[in-house]
Parts: sequence; structure tokens; C-alpha cells
Amino acid sequence: MWGRPGDDTLRKLRRWNSAIQRVRCRIEKIFGTWKRSYGLRRMRWRGLAKACLQVHLTAIAYNLKGTASILGTAAA
Repeated sequence: MWGRPGDDTLRKLRRWNSAIQRVRCRIEKIFGTWKRSYGLRRMRWRGLAKACLQVHLTAIAYNLKGTASILGTAAA
């Protein structure tokens, strides 16, 4: 689809992007934060189980930080 010339290809691409834009922007923001702030540019350990553990621990830390900031603003 991407290598074909023409307006039909661009219309399909725009339609496809508009359908997933809302979901993608929320997810990509989280992955960007993980890479930038939590060191997930590279895996610390080898193996699928250990890499999965690292991602889960990063998700827990991200959620705890978000919860702390929500509770901190609600108490203030």
C-alpha cells in the first residue's frame, strides 16, 4: 500500500491514522516517559521473563508516581 503512488493511498493512510490517533497518542506518551525517565531504552537483564519483570516494575513505578501526584493535588 505504501509504495503505490496516488491519492487513494494517501486517503487510506489518513483514514487509518485518524482511527487510531486517540489511542496511539495516549500510549506513546507513556512509552516515551518510560524511555526518557525510567531507563527503558535498554533492558537491564537478559531473557524474556526478566525483561517482562523490568517492564512490570517500571509500570508499577509510573503508576505510583501518578497516584502520588493525584493524591498530592487533591489534598492541597
